[in-house]
Amino acid sequence: MSTPRTAQPLADLADRRVLVVEDDPTVREVVETYLEAAGFIVDVATDGFAALDAIAERAPDLVVLDRMLPGIDGAEVCRRIRQAADIPVILLTALGAPEDRVGGLEAGADDYITKPFSPRELVLRVQAVMRRSLTEFAPEAPFDIGPFHLDPSARIVARDGQPLALSTREFDLFSFLLKHPRRVFTREELLRAVWGWEFGDLSTVTVTMRRLREKIEDDPARPRRLRTVWGVGYRFEPEETE
Repeated sequence: MSTPRTAQPLADLADRRVLVVEDDPTVREVVETYLEAAGFIVDVATDGFAALDAIAERAPDLVVLDRMLPGIDGAEVCRRIRQAADIPVILLTALGAPEDRVGGLEAGADDYITKPFSPRELVLRVQAVMRRSLTEFAPEAPFDIGPFHLDPSARIVARDGQPLALSTREFDLFSFLLKHPRRVFTREELLRAVWGWEFGDLSTVTVTMRRLREKIEDDPARPRRLRTVWGVGYRFEPEETE
């Protein structure tokens, strides 16, 4: 197979390891070829059990995971990854319905791509997700707002002195909102500002917001901190409001 015309290798991502989990040999070969051309080290697995073994043995920096797999389906593999490690996951799915996309995000995927897809777009998304996961920010001073204490460098949020068990994506969104109280953001603005996505599914914001509310609101069905501004987006209220 000739070398594809794809995104150029990026110095800060050189030799990063990607695990491709795909049972279709044609799709697997295309994805492997394009990722290798972009400078990644690529390992492959063809079913869910092999994927979990490869993750334990080789510690990839990112997983490209097919949703429909023999053995264990991709959503369940993603859930097991999330229980064991904080490895970015991009889900490949032939299921295009909104509930299927939301299901993948709820399983813990960082992004998803619907088949058929552009191999170049896949490479760009891998680069974007991996770069976000590897970015190191300058130390930021901890601060308090309302009942919350945020330590950005330690990546800890506490409420009334009790640390909150937040996923990486939940922490990223909530810490951003804590730093910008009372300001309304659209879902598109949050995708760009929080995760640096110029493209992506708005369900990422919706699902993450719902899961955050379940962890910080006394009544998630009637949120008083993470408020919806109908027709616009979301805002964080330091003090509870009706």
